[in-house]
Amino acid sequence: MEFLFEYGLFLAKAITIVAVIIILLTTVVGVATKQKSSDNTKGQLDIYSLSEALDELKQFANRAIVPESQLKAYDKAQKLKNKKKKKNTHQSDESKENPEEGKVFVLDFKGSIDANEVEYLRREITAILIIADPKVDEVIVRLESPGGYVHSYGLAASQLQRIKDKDIQLTVCVDQVAASGGYMMACVAHKIVAAKFAVIGSVGVVAQLPNFHKLLKKNDIDIELHTAGEYKRTLTMIGENTDDARDKFKADLNQIHVLFKDFIKQNREGLDVDKIATGETWYGTDALEVGLIDSISTSDDLLLELYQTRDVYSVKYTQKKTLAEKLGFAAEGTLMRLYQRVFAHSQTPIS
Repeated sequence: MEFLFEYGLFLAKAITIVAVIIILLTTVVGVATKQKSSDNTKGQLDIYSLSEALDELKQFANRAIVPESQLKAYDKAQKLKNKKKKKNTHQSDESKENPEEGKVFVLDFKGSIDANEVEYLRREITAILIIADPKVDEVIVRLESPGGYVHSYGLAASQLQRIKDKDIQLTVCVDQVAASGGYMMACVAHKIVAAKFAVIGSVGVVAQLPNFHKLLKKNDIDIELHTAGEYKRTLTMIGENTDDARDKFKADLNQIHVLFKDFIKQNREGLDVDKIATGETWYGTDALEVGLIDSISTSDDLLLELYQTRDVYSVKYTQKKTLAEKLGFAAEGTLMRLYQRVFAHSQTPIS
C-alpha cells in the first residue's frame, strides 16, 4: 500500500509538472504568434516580369531539343545573346520590335461569394495607376467568378472602373466562368475575351432563405420581432412571413435587377440587355453571338501574343496569414468549391 501511495504521489507530481510546462509553452507560443501577426499586418506587392519567365521557358525548351553534340555551341551563343541583352535595360527581350508600344500589367481575380479578394485588387490597381502610362500601357484581368453578393461585386466592378477612368486600356479574360457578379465586373472592360467553353452571363438576381416559423409554432415557441420603419424587415427566418413582406422582397430583387441591367447598358453599347438579362448563361462561342463578349481566346494565347511585342508584368498583392486564417480560408475554399459545383449543375448563381 505504501508503494502504491508513493507511486500515486509521484504520478501526481509528474502530471502537475507536465501541465505547467504545457501552460508555459502555450503562453510563449501565443505571445510569439501575436508578435508575428503584428509584424505582418502589412502585405507585400509583387511585380515580376512574365516576359522574363517566358524567355526562360523558351530557352529551356530550345535547349531541350538541341542535340547533345551541339549543346556547347548553343550555350556559348546564348551567353553572348544574354550579354547583349543586359546592355539595354529598357528592353527585356531583343526580339521585341517596338518597346514603345507600352507595357502590359496582368492581374488575377478569382472571386469568392463575398468577393473579399477586392481588398487585394484595390491595392494592385492603385499600384498600376501610379506607374502606368495611359497612352501606351494596358491592363489584363484574368477573371474567374460565378458571382456573389451584389454590394461586394459592385465594389469590385468599381475598382476596375478606376482603370477606365484613367483612360488605360482594360481587357478582361475569362477562361472558365464570369457569371452574375463576375459578369458585372467583366462588362466594365473595353474588351472581354473568353475561352470557347467559358460560362458567361447569368444576368439576374436570386435570394432564398429557410423559414422555421411552423416548426417553432408546433413546439409552442413564440418569436417577437420589433422594428421601426415599415420595411425595416421583410422576410424573416423565424417569424411568420406575410404576402406584403413577400411582395416587398420581390420588388427589392427586381430593383437590383434593373440596376444590374442599367450598369451593363452603360458599359456594353449595342448589347440587347433585355434579351440576355434572363438569368441564363452562355458558353463562350454562343456568348460571342449574343454580344456578351468580344472575342474567343484563352488568356494564355492572348498573353503569348502580347509577349511578342510588349513587356508583360504580373502585379500581385499578397499577405501572410496566421494559422487560424489559413484554416478559415481552407474551410471557405471548400465551401466555395461546393458552391461552384452546385452552380455548374443548376447554373443559377446568386448575384
